[in-house]
Amino acid sequence: MRGFLASSIGVTCAAALALPLTPPAVAATARPALGAEVATSTRVVATVDGSAVRRTDAEPSVPGSTQSLPLRPLTHDRVADPPTEQGLPRRDVQRFSLVGVIWDDPTVELHGRVQVRTRAVGTGIWSDWQEVETHNAEHGADPDTAEGTSSRVRGSTAPLWVGESDGVEVRVTPEEVGERSEQTAPGAGDPTPTAGTGIVLPLPLGLRLELVDPGDPAPAPGDPDGATRPGSLTTETGETAEALGAVAADTAASAVNTELAPLNATEIPELGKAETEKELLALRGSELTQEQRAKPYIGPRPRIVTRRGWGANESWREKKFVYTKKVKAAFVHHTATGAKYTCKQVPSLIRGIYRYHVKSMGWRDVGYNFLVDKCGNIYEGRAGGVAKSVLGAHTRGFNSNSMGIAVLGSYGTTKPTAAAVRGIARLTAWKLGLFGVNPRSKTYLKSGGGNLYTKGKNVSLNTISGHRDGYSTECPGLQLYRKLGTARTAAAKYQGR
Repeated sequence: MRGFLASSIGVTCAAALALPLTPPAVAATARPALGAEVATSTRVVATVDGSAVRRTDAEPSVPGSTQSLPLRPLTHDRVADPPTEQGLPRRDVQRFSLVGVIWDDPTVELHGRVQVRTRAVGTGIWSDWQEVETHNAEHGADPDTAEGTSSRVRGSTAPLWVGESDGVEVRVTPEEVGERSEQTAPGAGDPTPTAGTGIVLPLPLGLRLELVDPGDPAPAPGDPDGATRPGSLTTETGETAEALGAVAADTAASAVNTELAPLNATEIPELGKAETEKELLALRGSELTQEQRAKPYIGPRPRIVTRRGWGANESWREKKFVYTKKVKAAFVHHTATGAKYTCKQVPSLIRGIYRYHVKSMGWRDVGYNFLVDKCGNIYEGRAGGVAKSVLGAHTRGFNSNSMGIAVLGSYGTTKPTAAAVRGIARLTAWKLGLFGVNPRSKTYLKSGGGNLYTKGKNVSLNTISGHRDGYSTECPGLQLYRKLGTARTAAAKYQGR
């Protein structure tokens, strides 16, 4: 996915990350975490209004860790030249399941290839080299916004899900382009001449490998056997502060969905068509026309796993919820995390993406409004309420008055499952229906700036569009993009059109 690099607001650093087990000669430098973990003991950690706050009250705080390892030069073409490849040789590390590469300047793009090999826990077998998607800039906040210009964000690749691993090897190879001029000489900021026919584009400064352990879900209330994973914060003072913050943030994230489900619900149940129409009148009756009230076009509300359901640590994200005026269109994405996951692993995968977005990339929250897995399950993304017009950071230039739906996986050559396409259709039939939108129609959105449309231009788009319709990118992958027509037709039928 090629494009300009976007950025968004993160949260403040609060604790150091655990160091990996590395040889002394190439020791890992742990970057401060943008939020500390909560241990999962059940003892009393504080008292609020006379009531004991126990560890299980702070659910769904999720222990875990991020190992941040600086990359090293692997090769030099000449002694005087900068390295043409960076990476890390094979090494033992603490357990992780998701990887990505970040760098200092979010305005700089990584031109080249990022490849990783990992060693599976249990079998000890090393994987083949796997490609990491380097072009991740087009997923982000709009330019010239507070979120888009935050100083906390970093340049980044897309994250890659590799499963539980305890060994890693990585190499970053710069792209060679054009014809090498005999007059070109290396200098500050100049591309590096090589012995080949082209010039090597410089790699971004400050490359680091991020190894993310999503952690385990917190134990169920009353479970005395909740164990702390490595990397979690276990001091009494840290536990107390984090627990209180998690309780407040978790309550807030759940409270915005109480029109649809009880407080602290792990899922929002599906409804039938008639029940959904009644709910529409309750939620938006004053905004509907007489015709819409008489004949509402809305799909039955699908089952949605809440943030509490997939185990979000609400203390990581920014506290404030940010909204746009309405939802006029849905942009479909793929996460480019690879398709090697099972549906049982999805809560862990989403926690890994969330942790990577916030702690590694410096974003204010996970960027997508919703996520859909290969089994068709739908998950709440960015906090603020699933029935509300939450402002996301998913389609650079078109985040206003839209929502972003990410299908977990990579769909450049792999076809999405019928269940995933059906999940998109059911979600859009309901959510677009809340705002009176026909899934088979077009709408106008004003560009916030990008590589396809200049800032301020009114652009006609399908109400269910692919990311590539608003930005020059490969997302959501050719195979998923080809299925959007099917999703539009199905969504319209769910609405009764």
